[in-house]
Amino acid sequence: MSKYDFLLVGAGLFNAVFAIEAAKEGKRCLVVEQRSHIGGNLYCENIAGINVHMHGAHIFHTDNESIWNYMQELCSFNHYVNSPLAKYKDELYNLPFNMNTFYQLWKTITPADALKKIESQCLKIDNPKNFEEQALCLVGYDIYNKLIKGYTEKQWGKKTRDLPAFIIKRIPLRFSFNNNYFNDPYQGIPVGGYNPIFKKCFSKADTLLDTNFLLNRELSDMAKTVIYTGMIDQYFDYCYGALEYRSLRFEHQQFSRKCCN
Repeated sequence: MSKYDFLLVGAGLFNAVFAIEAAKEGKRCLVVEQRSHIGGNLYCENIAGINVHMHGAHIFHTDNESIWNYMQELCSFNHYVNSPLAKYKDELYNLPFNMNTFYQLWKTITPADALKKIESQCLKIDNPKNFEEQALCLVGYDIYNKLIKGYTEKQWGKKTRDLPAFIIKRIPLRFSFNNNYFNDPYQGIPVGGYNPIFKKCFSKADTLLDTNFLLNRELSDMAKTVIYTGMIDQYFDYCYGALEYRSLRFEHQQFSRKCCN
């Protein structure tokens, strides 16, 4: 007889929410995580009093009020609003593309002037064959060359001419001076980081850390149902080849500020 109702492979957000909801229904869960911590890519460490997102910054955002209210039961959020800047050579531009961006590019003041400038630069073809052509059809040369091309090639590890057009079917253009990156009305970062959320969610589950499920598949016998959130190609032993996952390498530096009297 199985000891657990569910074996959850991976200790990220999906399985965390599943675990706490399963516990409410009286179900038992075993969590198997190959890392040495729970939290998946949302894992944080407190370094010099700062909650550092060790696998890249994560901003929670949603347009669903019920989801926002649900998360409020797990944590408190600060009022962080994501208003990023893009650097091109020695120039700074607001993102997402809005009237501030257009003014920085062309000194246009009205939405009509900005739209006219964009349309004058757009590539006029019916069936774009690749990412580059599609982007040029949507926003023209200035925005593409300064704010899309380099970032995209770095992100995908390929030339934009070698990427399919469907990746960028639309590019959001805002003809207002709104620098908020997200359109969602609810957004923020948990006060104290994401770790407390996972501790609460997994509090009634048993957890095996530093355990690679794919090397210990016999663990499946311990539960009636397995929920797997890892790499799908790896799960099937790459029977159809490896998927082209992109990953990041994080380099952390800590700086101290010296005050002079």
